[in-house]
Amino acid sequence: MKKRKNRYALLMIDFINDFNFPKGDLLARHTAAICPSLIKLKSFCRRKGIPIIYVNDHYGIWKADLEEIIEYTQNERSAYIIQQLKPAQEDYFLIKPKHSAFYGTGLHTLLNELGADTLIITGIAGNICVFFTANDAYMREYQLYIPEDGIASETEKENQYALHMMRNILNAQTETIERFIESDPEG
Repeated sequence: MKKRKNRYALLMIDFINDFNFPKGDLLARHTAAICPSLIKLKSFCRRKGIPIIYVNDHYGIWKADLEEIIEYTQNERSAYIIQQLKPAQEDYFLIKPKHSAFYGTGLHTLLNELGADTLIITGIAGNICVFFTANDAYMREYQLYIPEDGIASETEKENQYALHMMRNILNAQTETIERFIESDPEG
């Protein structure tokens, strides 16, 4: 397989989700609201050759079997989101055992192989798994872009606080997806 070199990589964290937990209905509603922006971002990344990497909870299945995880998580609350945001054949798919996409996964090795130095981090929940992933990425000296309309948390207050922390502590850029696309960083 030919080694691809890219500056950017898009991380899609935990979008294959059953939302079957307390306040899951709130997180599902907030996630559905950001789907249109995420679809635009994925399309932009695909056009620009930016790799798209899904890192997802394994739901006790412990196999990086996308179809099995989708089947397990798809329900009345999640189907709309999963069908819009599920990985394409050419996307990467990793499972994670804990909150951070780096912990116990091959993500760092994959990003090195791809030559990525800047991560576009999207996902749910913004104040938990996205925040832990962003922190671990910052500690590994990646540049961070975490679009304000690319993450969702159970409440808007939690989401805004996570963005504030990632912007002010982790030096993340948090402009909207539309502004990111307009700037055409891979231009």
